[in-house]
This record gives sequence, C-alpha cells and structure tokens, in this order.
Amino acid sequence: MDSSLYVAKTGLNAQQTRMTVIANNLANVNTVAFKRDRAVFEDLLYLNIRQSGGQTGADSEAPTGFMLGTGTRVVASEKIQTQGNMISTENALDVAIQGPGYFQIVQADGTLSYTRDGSFKLSAEGELVNPAGLLLQPQIVIPQEASSVTVGTDGIVSVELANGGGNQEIGQLQVARFLNPAGLEAMGQNQFKETASSGAPILLVPGEQGAGDLVQGMLEASNVNVVEELVTMIETQRAYEVNSKAISAVDSMLRFLNNNL
Repeated sequence: MDSSLYVAKTGLNAQQTRMTVIANNLANVNTVAFKRDRAVFEDLLYLNIRQSGGQTGADSEAPTGFMLGTGTRVVASEKIQTQGNMISTENALDVAIQGPGYFQIVQADGTLSYTRDGSFKLSAEGELVNPAGLLLQPQIVIPQEASSVTVGTDGIVSVELANGGGNQEIGQLQVARFLNPAGLEAMGQNQFKETASSGAPILLVPGEQGAGDLVQGMLEASNVNVVEELVTMIETQRAYEVNSKAISAVDSMLRFLNNNL
C-alpha cells in the first residue's frame, strides 16, 4: 500500500474518533454536572530518511533532516473540568458544588466513587442517596419528624423538627478534591473513580482550603457549550473530507500509473 494512503487513513480514523467525542458531548448537554471531553491528538512515528546534522561530505553536514510522518491518532480524551451553570430547582435535597470538589458515593462493593451530581433522594430509612439509590458518604439520615432540611454552604446539615421540636444539626457533608481531576476515570451514571493519575482524594470541609461551597436548591448543569461543539463538529467534518480527498487523489495517481506504465 502506498504510504500516503495509510497516512490519510490514520487521519480518517482520528477524525472519526473526534466526532464520537463531540457526539457524546452533545448527547449529554442536559446531563447534570456532565463535564465535556476533548480529543487529544499526537503524531505517529517518523521515517528518518536523512538525519539532521549528518555528514554530506568530508567537511559538510546536513543543516536539516528528511523525515516523513506516518499519520496521527487520538491518544486521549480529556475531561474539561470547568464549572457548569447553576440551575435552580427549589428542591431542598438538591445540592450543587460551587467550585472544586466531588461528593462521595458508596458503591455496592463498598468502594467509593465521586460525583458532582447533587440530586439526592431519601431512602426508606431516611438516608441521603443518589438517583441510583447508592448512599452518600458521610452518611446523612433525615429523622422522620423533620419538617424541613437545611444545607449550609459549609456542608452542615440541619433539620427543623415538627411540632415545635426546634432545630437539630444532623451531620456534615464533605467534598473530595484531587490534585489531577482530569485523571479520574468516568464510570457512567455521573460518577468517577480514583486512579493512579488522579491521586488520592483530599477530604475537605466545603469552602475551606480551596474546596467549593455548597448551594442548596441548585444543581450544576453540563458545561457543554452547544455552539462551540457545533463549530468543532464542522471543523472535524472538513478535516475528514480533506483526508478522504487525499485518499481519492492518491488512488487516481496510482490508477494513472497502472494504466500508462
């Protein structure tokens, strides 16, 4: 196969992968706390035909080299961790993080996952759980006699007891920070898990040591910008077309050689 055909093929594959990333971003434009992905490209190995600085004569050397690239590939999809807009829900159990940090969720196997989706619900026992029914960590249990729930910006959860029972503090929410949040592994269901790249979680009180504040009655929207994604989609489509035209051009050149030589 002609090497230029292979190079153009890698371009097609890379742009197709980038389009998949864009499609996933657009599909999640209304997903609570979704963080958009960005495809990261790298060039492939080079064929070093002539070494830069190599001897071209007894007293001369090549000022430049002659290297042919072999194409490109998508090497990573990076999560862009910018803050999404705040959406008012007027639901006391909806809590958004304004700034860095993640809520901790206990998985069925006892491990922890991390999420910025604060659309919490109550279990049959009055425990705060995520939409999938998994427990929030630290555990918060709302008493049956509670008439209202308040979550402070510092994570302190208190309830107003019915029949004049007064105000009672029932727990403290924490947020986890990571040195490299882009290194978290997406699990689906708006959850992430710790990896060696993300580093270990740093548990903090909301609003302290760089952790975000909590905002009750709000949810964080997806940080996908539809206009930006559409522009990127057009750019990707054009790049795909150009690589496709390169393959057609090489095919025409090879056909000419076969027919005329």
